[in-house]
Amino acid sequence: MTDLIWLVPALPLAGAVALLLAGKPLRRIAGGLASLLVGASFVVSVLVLIDLLGVGAEERTVAVKIFDWISVGSFEAPVELRVDPLSMVMALTVTGVGFLIHVYSIDYMHGDPRYSRYFAYLNLFVAAMLTLVLANNLVLLYVGWEGVGLCSYLLIAFWFERRAAADAGKKAFIVTRIGDTAMLIGIFLAFSTTGSVRFDEVFGAAGGLASGTATAIALLLFAGAVGKSAQLPLHVWLPDAMEGPTPVSALIHAATMVTAGVYLVVRAHAIFEASEVALGVVAVVGIVTAVYAGLSAIGQDDLKRVLAYSTISQLGYMFLAAGVGAYAVAIFHLVAHAFFKALLFLSAGSVMHATDGVIDVTRLGGLRRRMPVTAASFAVGGLALAGIPLLVGFFSKDQILAAAYEAGRTGLWITGLVAAFITAIYITRAYLLTFEGEPRSELHPHESPALMSVPMAVLGVGAVLGGLLGASAQTGRVQRFLGPVVGEPEAHAAAGALSEVGLSVIASAVAVGGIALAWALYGSGRVDWQALRARFGGARRALSRGFYVDDAYGALLVTPGKAAASFSASVLDTRVVDGAVNGIGRAFVRLAGVGRRLQTGLVRTYALAFLLGAAALVLVLVVRT
Repeated sequence: MTDLIWLVPALPLAGAVALLLAGKPLRRIAGGLASLLVGASFVVSVLVLIDLLGVGAEERTVAVKIFDWISVGSFEAPVELRVDPLSMVMALTVTGVGFLIHVYSIDYMHGDPRYSRYFAYLNLFVAAMLTLVLANNLVLLYVGWEGVGLCSYLLIAFWFERRAAADAGKKAFIVTRIGDTAMLIGIFLAFSTTGSVRFDEVFGAAGGLASGTATAIALLLFAGAVGKSAQLPLHVWLPDAMEGPTPVSALIHAATMVTAGVYLVVRAHAIFEASEVALGVVAVVGIVTAVYAGLSAIGQDDLKRVLAYSTISQLGYMFLAAGVGAYAVAIFHLVAHAFFKALLFLSAGSVMHATDGVIDVTRLGGLRRRMPVTAASFAVGGLALAGIPLLVGFFSKDQILAAAYEAGRTGLWITGLVAAFITAIYITRAYLLTFEGEPRSELHPHESPALMSVPMAVLGVGAVLGGLLGASAQTGRVQRFLGPVVGEPEAHAAAGALSEVGLSVIASAVAVGGIALAWALYGSGRVDWQALRARFGGARRALSRGFYVDDAYGALLVTPGKAAASFSASVLDTRVVDGAVNGIGRAFVRLAGVGRRLQTGLVRTYALAFLLGAAALVLVLVVRT
């Protein structure tokens, strides 16, 4: 069945092409067709997985060559797909969650004038992401990498008639290009050092690289991951990306594009391990981002922006896991995040669908009585995100914190606990202000239709039972399955005095403590939270503005850049460049005018000129002799 792996990206790609070329005739079935093709891609992925499970662990890496693509001298980059445990976990996550989001979109986007184009872009996005995770060389991976960047621009700016959406799409495209450029340089450096771009050759040669070279390659690749996965300092595009349709937010920010950076670090872990500092940088960037984004989420009133900053924070957790060498745990949290974060985004979309676009939590309240399915879905997703025991987020987050502690990185572990506490606060606040209490505005909400509710229910089941996939860092199914790629999980003695059970109890207590504090402030009725936010207005503004990082970029880069562009257009271009060209033109016009006055058409004038010329010539000859 591994020979059929090409169908996994090809099926959604065929749907994108069909809908783009024949959008109007297929408009009525666009949603069903796009969903069917992604579902078929998921089925093929399952069949390939079953085939993979039928062989020994040492045989679970297969390269399927589709065709020769680039072959110039010693440089070869074929279209070759890699079937191994890591690529299949990613493919199943992308197609499984992607299918549910496609189905949800059928009713959510119903009536949109660009309905067919939306599903074409959605199919194209899935195809690009699958190309990224199935590629067997760095160049093909980069093609998928740029493909998801293009599709994110098209989908974030889908409602481009709104200025905010158009600006958000451009911002996402431009900011991620910074990291992508560094990543491309890293690919060039990897080829020049190892003589290949195929994974086996590049990563196989990592052990022989000088530490400085390995560090340079690793950090350049990580720069691409920072941009795509919205880590500090290239995170600023993701909160604004909420201007796109909510299912797009669920797809991009739960299971696909933003997880590409985590996948890249795990896939290239051999190069990161060959460096003395790269993994440390990954861990520090991840944990700092997790805390920063969590604090920023507390200050957001827009429900989708709360989830956007939450995504940034949870990606920081994944990088923390990768940075301490817990690669399988990082991927398990990636899968867990796909379940509960897609569920949260789709629940937020259900709220918007029911309230005619109102998403400000300060204007909502009391929706649980009118929207019990949506409220229950958000609650399950929120509890899983907070890390409440027995839900999928508890197992994955607990393993990340334990990995940091067991690696002897006590500072990272403590900071991770702080981030977990903040996570429980902001997600509980979002739930309470949206679904509990009394309505704070005249809205008439209603429960979403079945095509929206069923995908939420399925994701809810995943958030509840997903822990069965990887309940233990040593014996979990996902961790064991990923062993041939990232190394077999081993039991480690804790570097400190706490046991595994003790670490788990502390993590759970922190999550419960965060929920309790948020309930005391926003749900108990004993605290006037509106008066509290007015009293601490300065702090709230700092949190809501993401500690003014975006404003700093605007002041230091955007405003001077616009001023320089305006100066170039109005002064350099108009007066210098155009002035020089126009000045030369005017000079020739004047010269032509002088010549025109000399051409009188009178014979006596020409005869006089001839005589004067002859006299001058004679005078010259006389003087020279």
